[in-house]
Amino acid sequence: MRFTEVKKCSIVNLNSAVRQNAEGDNFHLKVMKFRTRRQRKMDERLKRQLDFALEIDKEKNILRQTHLSEHGRRENDAEHAWHMAIMAYLFREHSNESVDIAKVMLMCLIHDIVEIDAGDTYAYDTEGLKTQKAREDAAKERIFSILPEDQKQELISLFDEFEAFETAESKFAHAMDNLQPLMLNNSNGGNDWKEHGVYAEQVYGRQRKTSLGSEKIFEVVDQIIQENIKKGTIKE
Repeated sequence: MRFTEVKKCSIVNLNSAVRQNAEGDNFHLKVMKFRTRRQRKMDERLKRQLDFALEIDKEKNILRQTHLSEHGRRENDAEHAWHMAIMAYLFREHSNESVDIAKVMLMCLIHDIVEIDAGDTYAYDTEGLKTQKAREDAAKERIFSILPEDQKQELISLFDEFEAFETAESKFAHAMDNLQPLMLNNSNGGNDWKEHGVYAEQVYGRQRKTSLGSEKIFEVVDQIIQENIKKGTIKE
C-alpha cells in the first residue's frame, strides 16, 4: 500500500473516531441532563416528605386533658397516638370484625395530626365540639398539603375514613381512642373526671362507639366506669 493510501485510510479512521467520540459525548450529555431532571424531581418529593415529617413533630406540643399514669404530667397528642397504635396491635383479636391492623395503626398515628392547628378539643367541651369539625377540616388541608399529592390524598382518605366511622378499621381505631384515656384516667384514681365534674351520662355517651369496635373492650370500659361511679370520681 502506498503512503498516500495509508494516509487517506488514517484520516478516514480518525474522522470516524472523532464522530464516534462526539456522538458518545452527546449521549453522555443527554444522560446527565436526564439524571439531573430526575434527581430534581426526586429531591422535590423528598423535600416535601421531610417538611411534613418535621411539621408533625409539633404534635408533641399539643397537650391533652389526660395525665400520664402514676399521676404524671399532661399527655401530649403524639404520646396518645403512639399508645393507641400499640394497643390496637395488642388487642386486635378482640375486634368485633377482622381488620387490617396496619391500616388501623396508621389511622391511630395520624388521627390527631390536625390538632397541630386546631388544638385539642376536650371530649366533654360542648362549646369546643361545635367548631371542632371546621377547625380540623382547615388544618387537614394545610398540613397534609405539605406532602406530595399522592401521599396527601392517601392520608386524607384515611383520616376521613376514621372520622366517618363506617369501616371495621375505623370502629376499632375509635375503640382504642376511647379506651386509652379512660385507662390512664382510671390509673390516676379518676382525678381528671373529678377535676372537670364529669357525669356518667357523658362518659357512656362517648363510650357507646367503643362497643361497635369491640364488645369485649366495652366490657372492661363498663367495669371501669361503674367502679369510678361508686368512688364518686364520676358523677351519677
